[in-house]
Amino acid sequence: MTNVFVDKNVFKEAFQTRVEQIYGIKFEESTPHQRYFTLGTLVREYISSNWIETNQAIVEGKHKQVYYFSMEFLMGRLLTNNIMNLGIRSTIEAAMNDLNIDLNELEKIEADAGLGNGGLGRLAACFMDSIASLALPGHGNGMRYRYGFFEQKIIDGYQVEVPDKWLQRGYVWEVRKSNESVEIPFYGEIKVDKVDGRDVYTHLPAEYVRAVPYDVPVVGDITSGNKTVNTLRLWSSEPTEKDYPDHISAVDYEKGVRNISEFLYPDDSTREGKVLRLKQQYFFVAAGVRWAVRQHKETYQTLDNFHEKNVLHINDTHPALIVPELMRILIDEEGYDWDQAWFITQHSCAYTNHTILAEALEKWPVDLFKPLLPRIYMITEEINRRYCLDLLNRYPNQPEKVAQLAIIGHDQVRMAHLAIVGSFSINGVAQLHTDILTHIEMKDFYHMYPDRFNNKTNGITHRRWLLHCNPELTKILDEQIGTQYHTNTFELAKFEEKINDKNVKDEIKKMKYARKKALSDRIYKEQGVLLDPNSIFDIQVKRLHAYKRQLLNAMHIMYLYNRLKEDEVFRANFHPQSFIFGAKAASGYYFAKKVIKLINSIAEKVNNDSDTNQLLKVVFVENYNVTYAELIMPAADLSEQISTASKEASGTGNMKFMLNGAMTIGTMDGANVEIHELVGDDNSFIFGLSADEVNDYYQNGGYNPWDLYHSDARIHRVLDQLVNGFLTPDTEEFRDIFNAVTHHGDEYFVLKDFDAYVRAQERANQTYKNQDKWLEMSMINIARSGKFSSDRTIQEYSDQIWHLDPLTF
Repeated sequence: MTNVFVDKNVFKEAFQTRVEQIYGIKFEESTPHQRYFTLGTLVREYISSNWIETNQAIVEGKHKQVYYFSMEFLMGRLLTNNIMNLGIRSTIEAAMNDLNIDLNELEKIEADAGLGNGGLGRLAACFMDSIASLALPGHGNGMRYRYGFFEQKIIDGYQVEVPDKWLQRGYVWEVRKSNESVEIPFYGEIKVDKVDGRDVYTHLPAEYVRAVPYDVPVVGDITSGNKTVNTLRLWSSEPTEKDYPDHISAVDYEKGVRNISEFLYPDDSTREGKVLRLKQQYFFVAAGVRWAVRQHKETYQTLDNFHEKNVLHINDTHPALIVPELMRILIDEEGYDWDQAWFITQHSCAYTNHTILAEALEKWPVDLFKPLLPRIYMITEEINRRYCLDLLNRYPNQPEKVAQLAIIGHDQVRMAHLAIVGSFSINGVAQLHTDILTHIEMKDFYHMYPDRFNNKTNGITHRRWLLHCNPELTKILDEQIGTQYHTNTFELAKFEEKINDKNVKDEIKKMKYARKKALSDRIYKEQGVLLDPNSIFDIQVKRLHAYKRQLLNAMHIMYLYNRLKEDEVFRANFHPQSFIFGAKAASGYYFAKKVIKLINSIAEKVNNDSDTNQLLKVVFVENYNVTYAELIMPAADLSEQISTASKEASGTGNMKFMLNGAMTIGTMDGANVEIHELVGDDNSFIFGLSADEVNDYYQNGGYNPWDLYHSDARIHRVLDQLVNGFLTPDTEEFRDIFNAVTHHGDEYFVLKDFDAYVRAQERANQTYKNQDKWLEMSMINIARSGKFSSDRTIQEYSDQIWHLDPLTF
């Protein structure tokens, strides 16, 4: 195929011709969307030869490969990513300039793919980018949700959820592969026959759902001659091509089928919602495992060596059904006996744990699981029976210990236990998180399987989070230390040699101002709040959850407002500070939605007070997503990472902020611990209880929030202002927030850490006034951020868990 990107003139001609061919109109009459879609089509076609070659190289080289199963892949806009990784951006930009088209405006037309919500999905996207950029054979396996998590509107301070119709105008990057569809069975009964003296099980499903794959190319960075294009396979639910079930109407059946890939994380507060979630999980797992098995058999004609050539990676507990599904295929379809099947399964599966929050370690009621997935339940039950026999040998006369560690217990199937028992590797995602897993939360499993547990500290792709989203900083680094850091982020360390160079500091200051100005312009345009780029941009963007403690941040702003109103000396010494929040609260998460309303009520109060609004501003940005993050991360001065110590597994926003020169204000939680190890007290603002102190309070008690309410006048006043009409005429509006941190025991130690947080904030505010010192700190953070590249993380996964060889073709 002709390379239309060989130079700007060839591309320009091909682009104009293709617009006219696709839409049957003169190029001059085409709309921006038609031009975007045509550009995307040309780029995808350009990718296709490398995509084909990658798949051929895997097959012909008989390479071991990883299938990365995740409920979320928060990819962001792919046009930007693809033309950058392919090295064709400058050619396209030059041609577009000739045609008086702004490439940046075309890029903005692409909708963020609605395939995830928060850190889990963004991490999976960074991992996909790094796997391809390191030329490793690895593919993503997920769900093609018709609607994203939701589009967030803020109306009267409240979050309102609007369907995210990201697929409404088509998705130029996907390729439908109907010929590789598979039928997924649900409900029904199991028939047992004796064949040659062994039991043979046949599932007679009550209904089938067709899983149709849509493949999205994942383009690796072409630097160093890499041509790898891996596959992100997304499954869509469609009606079966077999007979429709006879126990429900065709209309109800088709509606139920559509629901499976309709939304990410349907509300599971009802039984129907729980069934739908479990259906989703089995649907994409069963389809993905069959894909891996079919690919393997085409090459090797046997599954004897499946575990030697494949790793099925379980990203969080959602895909844990990989374990019984692979067992089902091996036993029921391939005729392996139990021990053979278990050996292959256990040596094929690897599990990443992302949380220690009990509510996030999924458990499914047996009375729901068993009828929906009868054969999978039988296999899970047998895995559990054999495993419990082993436990009884390990823990004789300790039935309570066996019950506690069982996969099925208290009429529930425990997905984390299933993933641990069925995997050869279990990893946490930051050193502190892994330590908590092995010494507290999963210590009994660690004692049983010490060789399986390991740590893989998360990372981010610097290609998106520096080279793309911060062109000013990229230019400075290129000029000062060369471009080797583009392929090896540890090269950023050289930048530390420049910390005393006044000219470089001035450049960093200009860079940060430009990024803050770009963000403040968007906020003003969309929300009418004018932020001063000379103020400290203090930013907390992440999923809204009680343990992430957006509430602590909000309470501190209330305290600041009170003090600025009344303390002239404090006001005279205070550097203006702009607090920026971005977050979505799950639609059924009442408390989180109240915190959003609280932040917006505070913003309304302080932004409209002429006594203080030159010093203090608050804004909650609407519909925070990957594309918004690309504007936000480079604009931060202070990175808010204030979760309750021991609760955040890792965090990756902390890494994106650090890479762009922001200082961390945070607790010793997740990857903050490793950031602090690298930059020290002098270049970060660490505060609050340690993980050990938090766990000690949980185990032994000794904390009463009422003591702080009565002894700390600042806390007393701020809490009273939640319920005395200070923020809103409705004194009950924030009663539940007041109660959460008082009557209900302040589970996440918001009040306990309040004083330490105030002091850390004061330290940060005063330090910022010494711009020379601040810029030095900023440069040290940039220089020492190299560890947090997802390339490093993926290389560790490959070297220590997956054992993959790079592709060469």
